[in-house]
Amino acid sequence: MRIITGKAKGAKLKAPRGLDTRPTTDRVKESIFNILGDVVNGAKVLDLFAGTGNLGLEALSRGATQAVFIDQSAVSIGVIKDNAAHTKLVDYAEIHKGDVLRVLDRLSNTDRMFDLVFCDPPYNKGYVRSVLEKLDQNGIFAEQGILVLEHSRHESVEGEWKSLELRRSEKYGETIVSFFIYQSKH
Repeated sequence: MRIITGKAKGAKLKAPRGLDTRPTTDRVKESIFNILGDVVNGAKVLDLFAGTGNLGLEALSRGATQAVFIDQSAVSIGVIKDNAAHTKLVDYAEIHKGDVLRVLDRLSNTDRMFDLVFCDPPYNKGYVRSVLEKLDQNGIFAEQGILVLEHSRHESVEGEWKSLELRRSEKYGETIVSFFIYQSKH
């Protein structure tokens, strides 16, 4: 696992030992960023269930102005800090340990807005629906913000979302990457 392009191109990233973290493969990550294109440049990024920090750090390397990383695992938080330091992107990274749903509640009580949200929750544990519901209602997206949600092919993202519109889904084996656009309904 490495940074594919940008300021930190080629930097290898650490991953926690064991099966609790399932980092996005370089192939899937490259596809995600090819789909996103120039949207990343200048973006404010939120990386939920950040694991290794792989997606947020790639975004920073490609020109995002800041990234907020959230994970509840102390081991993952340590890995994200190490990876941010190793890639020399630590000055643009804000790292929080905590339950993603609770941190989203706290963020919704601030004026912070994100252009790009990466979300890669543990598969088949019920997080996909909970996170979609929370993101749909809490107003942390900038107008036309993008949610990139990685999930198992066994988890549906279909639904009546108030502010999130599913625009595209790509399948990579067991993994599906769904792209949503945020549109506030005034």
